[in-house]
Amino acid sequence: MDNTTEMGAIRVPVKLTNAVDKGLINRGSLAPCYLRQVETQGLVDTGALTLVIPLAIAQQLGLQIERQQIARYANGYEEAIGVSEAVIIECEGRSTVDEALIVGDEVLIGQVILEKLDLWADCKNQRLIPNPEHPDYPVAMIK
Repeated sequence: MDNTTEMGAIRVPVKLTNAVDKGLINRGSLAPCYLRQVETQGLVDTGALTLVIPLAIAQQLGLQIERQQIARYANGYEEAIGVSEAVIIECEGRSTVDEALIVGDEVLIGQVILEKLDLWADCKNQRLIPNPEHPDYPVAMIK
């Protein structure tokens, strides 16, 4: 069964922006017309830790590889993959900044990103919902 027909799969629109470009624009060092952004569909993957993007999207965004990290797949296979510089992730009217693992052929939105956006996966209805305790804006928990 492929991901497009997988029961409970949640696909959402997501906008990815090169955070370095955005910072340079904010400082007046880059014209806004040079901001690199990609709007695409992301698969919510609560089994993934963070953001995963394909190499083609990383190239569209002009992201540099900052380092390599060992990744372990569900089948136990491990490999070193690239970790990008900062990416702005916008989803369901909320945004956060994080690095991305550069691998695969689709955007995966992992648990850390969901936590930072304060969104919950509603697999039954195949959608993301705001945390009911914070429906209007994300809240970061500090303990």
